[in-house]
Formats: sequence, C-alpha cells, structure tokens
Amino acid sequence: MKKIYILTTVAFAALSLASCKKFLDQPSINKYDSETIFESVGRAEMVVVGAYSQTFNREMYYQLGMGTDECMSTEGTTNSKNQVANYVYTPSISPTSTYTAMYASIEYVNVAIKGLQGMTVADADKTKWNMLLGEAYAIRAMNYLNLVRYFGDVPYSTLPVGETNQFTSSRVSRDTIYDGCVSDLQKAVELLPWKSAGLVPTTERFTKNAALGMLARVALYAAGYSLRWDLNTYAASSCKIAQRSDVGRIKELYGIAADACQKAMGSGENALLPKFETVFRNLVTGKYDNECMLLFGQWGTSSNGSVTGYTNGIYSHVNSMYAKAQPAMAVTPTYWFDFGEGDQRRDVTICNYLINSDNGRDMNAYSSNTIGKYRVNWMATTGTGTDKRDIDWPVLRYSDVLLMYAEALNEYNNGPTAEAKAAFEEVRKRGYGGDASKIGTTPSDYAGFRNAIILERKLEFGFESLRRTDLARWGILYETLTQTKQNLNDMANVTGAYANIDRYRVYKRDKATSFQDPVVSVPYTGYNVLSPEDSTTLAQAGNVVLRMHSGGNVTLFSQGALEANNALIQNLFRGLEREKVEILPLATSLIDINPGLAGQQHPKY
Repeated sequence: MKKIYILTTVAFAALSLASCKKFLDQPSINKYDSETIFESVGRAEMVVVGAYSQTFNREMYYQLGMGTDECMSTEGTTNSKNQVANYVYTPSISPTSTYTAMYASIEYVNVAIKGLQGMTVADADKTKWNMLLGEAYAIRAMNYLNLVRYFGDVPYSTLPVGETNQFTSSRVSRDTIYDGCVSDLQKAVELLPWKSAGLVPTTERFTKNAALGMLARVALYAAGYSLRWDLNTYAASSCKIAQRSDVGRIKELYGIAADACQKAMGSGENALLPKFETVFRNLVTGKYDNECMLLFGQWGTSSNGSVTGYTNGIYSHVNSMYAKAQPAMAVTPTYWFDFGEGDQRRDVTICNYLINSDNGRDMNAYSSNTIGKYRVNWMATTGTGTDKRDIDWPVLRYSDVLLMYAEALNEYNNGPTAEAKAAFEEVRKRGYGGDASKIGTTPSDYAGFRNAIILERKLEFGFESLRRTDLARWGILYETLTQTKQNLNDMANVTGAYANIDRYRVYKRDKATSFQDPVVSVPYTGYNVLSPEDSTTLAQAGNVVLRMHSGGNVTLFSQGALEANNALIQNLFRGLEREKVEILPLATSLIDINPGLAGQQHPKY
C-alpha cells in the first residue's frame, strides 16, 4: 500500500494535535519552537505534511454522504447516523468530526504559512519552499470549503491562534470565506509544481493539477445556491435558498472555474482512463494513475476514522476469504435505473451481489444493493485490518474537471459552447466504453444542458461524497429528494416508469476464488412475470430465483422488502424540509466551547 510519508516527531505532534476534540483544548502548534521548526525547508515540510491527516474523515462519506438519490442509511431510525442521513437534525446529534478536523488542519497550515513566509530560503531550496507554501494555501482552502458546504457561515481566520491570542470566533459570511478560498487557491496554483515535475511522488499531496481542479470546485460552490440567513438578526424568517447578491461576482466566479479547468485540461498531464472500472481497481490496489488527481491517503492506518471499504463497500461475510465488511450504507434502489442501457459505470458503482461465508456470490435484491467502488474482493490483500482496508479516498478525479468545465461554460454563456459539449461527451462516452453511438444527443439549450450535467455527475460520482452538496449548490436538494421518494413508491408498486422492471432475476451461483476478483457483477436473466411452475423448473436446473422486491438475503444483509408501506420507504428523508436542512445546525458542544458562537445557531434550530 502506498503511504504518504510522515516525518519524525513534529509530524507526530501534528497528529496528536489533530486528535483533540475541543477547540479551546487544542494546544497551539506555536508552543513548539518556530525557529527550530522553520530553520530549514526539510523541517518545515513536517508541518505541512502533518496537516493532511485531518483533511478527510469517515463522517464526510458516512453520515454526510448518505441521504441522496444515490445512497441511503442501513441503520436503525434511532441511530444518529441514520437520523443525519434522513435530515432529522438536532444540535445534540449534529456531526462534529468534520468540523473539528478541518479546524485542526487549518490551524496547522496557518502556522505553516506564517512560518514559511518568515524563512530565509536559499536559491537551491526555493522551488520546494514554493511547493510547501502552495500546499498550505490549497489545504486551507479545501478545508474551509468542506466547512462551508455543510455548515454555511463559520468562523474564519487565516492567522495562527498563537499570534492572534483569540480563542473565540463568530460566524463570518460564507461569501467572504469563499473569496478567501479562491484567493488561496490562485496563490497555490502559482506556487505549486505540475505533477510531472516529480517533486512529489504521490497523488496524496497537492500539485498544480489538483489545485486547479479544487479552484474550479470552490468557484462553482461560491457562485451557486445555498441556504442563507441574516447574520445580524438570525431570524428564522430570513432563511432562504439563494446565490450571493453580487451578480457580477457570480459570473466572474464561473469564469474562474472555467479558466482553471481549461488550464488543467490544456496541460495534458491528466486524462480519463479508457475503462471506468480500472479507476477503482487501481484505487483499491494502491496504484496511481493519470485520472485520480488528489487522493486522501490512508497511510496504512484508520487515519482519522476513515475506513473506506468497510462501512461503504460490499457485504463480505466474516468467514469469507476477504474477511468481514459490514456496510452501513446501501444504494437508493431507484439509482440502478438512472443508468442508461450499456452504461458500464452502473455495475462498477453498484455491486449487485454479496460475498457469503463460503465465498459464494449471492445476488442482492433491489433494496440491498451496495457500493461497488471500494469493494474488498478487488483488493490484493485484506489490508491492515478488516476495518482498515488502506483504500485511499478519491478527492478529485479528472472527470470532475471535465464536467466542471462544461458546467461553468454553460453558466457563464447561458448555454453550452462547443467546448462544453465536448468535455461533457468525453466523460459520457467513456461511461459507455468509448462508444459514441450510445451516448444520445447532447442538449444545446441552457436548461437542458444543466439538467444533463446534474444527471451525469450523479452517474459519474456516485458514492464519492459529492451528491448531497451538489444538489444543495444547485438549489434543488428538496425537490430532487421529494421526487426520489415518489419514484421509490412507483418502483415498489411497479408502476409508472417502473412498470416493466424485473420482479425476478435468475442467476447461477458461483464462488470467488482469489483476491483481485475479476468479477464485476453477477449475470442474470430478468423476468417481469414468472409463474410458480417456471420458477420451480429454473431452480431444478441449478439456478437461483430471486424475488427482486424482497428483502434479499435476510440472514446476511437485508434492508427489508421494497413495498410502499414498508419502513424503508416511509422513513427515507423523513426530516426533509425546504429552506432548513440544506445546512446543518452546529452541535451544541461546539457552541459551548466557543463563546463567540453564542446566539449564532442555525435560525431554524
């Protein structure tokens, strides 16, 4: 497994600092002798590297990655993760790990930026010094983006706590924060080397390539919609979904996003892999490629609680050769039918089987399909442990750059340009194995192309922790999830668009025999109608007949039958409320330890 290297004692101190959960209890990194830390570029690197460990955590793909038209929780309704996934928010259960992790990392990079800027650097070290400063700016911007997209207006500082001696902070307008992030990333782009320069042998650290992609992502969020309220009154009546008020700045941000993507594309350093499947086989076996531009490295441990492949993978029985994998996340059943005929991404993204105790592949029913991108049977080994599979997280892929480019051009020009269509079609064509004849006609009007982008991002980035906040920045979270629940009812009743779906699937059961399992999906024959006599005949011929609306394998991984009055549907998105749940409330514990947030809770909580 590839590992981002952690450098001696100062980096260990970084990890120790990051583990602190209370803002006021976090020791300032400035307690270390800054003259010693920043006496050389090599030692300064320790501080920057230490900041990476808190840039991602399980909460971001677990609680905050569910509750979409692609992904749902498998846990009980009294479980806080299930409640967050279904928009049953309260300040007492609101997630805290992402919030505290981002700020721990931000404090680290604030110290790094201050220390680096105060160094006297020899000419021989200037290139690496630039790289480290660029990384620090990029990390800070990415962390603030993660805070704002989930919590809205949050405390914002670009100086170390030890310098300001301010241990409390109030909310700051997200527009101010976004503009700061754009500025940070523009600096990072100028300072960082291209990946091809070879200064960093890993995709687990920022390069110019990744900074350009992250700049585009931040700019699109900054220009997009979000739930806003009056920061002077905090009146509940002031809550509304809106873009920032400066129309000129909105257009400028779309231009910044398009330009950043164009530079990344024009460099020729990154490209789509020919097969979508290869992206994720490379990911789980630790191979770098030209498509994954930035990864969160597991570093051989369960770094910051991130256990990719365990709670968000396929089901694997504890006695199987792959050992236990226990999903707490499943596929929203309608997602399967969002993929077009021949779209190869479906069977990679959605795993239609589980691994039983005898290594046999048992097909899943509709309600029990699981996440296929991080499947443990594709790995080369079991990894460090069953809950520490050492699978990196894909923070940014080149396909995202292409689709962001297409989206930004459509918004900037009020309609898709030829370049926007080409970028969109490049991603879509790869999904169909390179066959352009299968991708259909690309819309030429603004609204049609926007809707095509919304769908394509869903198909391309399923279970990559982007969908929930993508829907929010488009201003359509409530509408999309309301329609998804109606679609799920139609699917349960086999009516409307789902009138002809398979009620039964018949397959031959086989067994896995190795790691790096070549199987992508279990082949089957589908039936809308199947008589008892025909079912018996098929079973006697050695087939398994699965009723697709059943709960699946009730002894292993089952979410219950897909029926309109079933709890699975009734409880889905049960707390959904427009102009309320698009932004999470701050946890009570976070407000208690930061007096600057007193009276600044989300107005509707």
